[in-house]
Amino acid sequence: MKQKITPDEKIISGKWLKSENGVITDENCKRIEYLTDHYLEKIDTDSSGWNKLYKDPADGRFWVKTYPNSEMHGGGPPHLKEISPTEAQKQFQVDINHKQKF
Repeated sequence: MKQKITPDEKIISGKWLKSENGVITDENCKRIEYLTDHYLEKIDTDSSGWNKLYKDPADGRFWVKTYPNSEMHGGGPPHLKEISPTEAQKQFQVDINHKQKF
């Protein structure tokens, strides 16, 4: 499994797969979990409590973790997407340089 995010990556989308025992997570789900738990720096959570903002310590890019499948249990599998600093400040109402709410 790739641990770090490569410079050319912009989106990492997880999928749920059917198995004999029900539903299992794919490698991207596991990778997103690893990245958000052990590698990326958590900056903030939005007011919904579902979307989380992270920063890559290696290159300073901002990433938002979402669950875009609202029709599925728990919002479905996770989705990690790069966003611009301007988008991060707008969506999360946070000063990204000082990690403080406006």
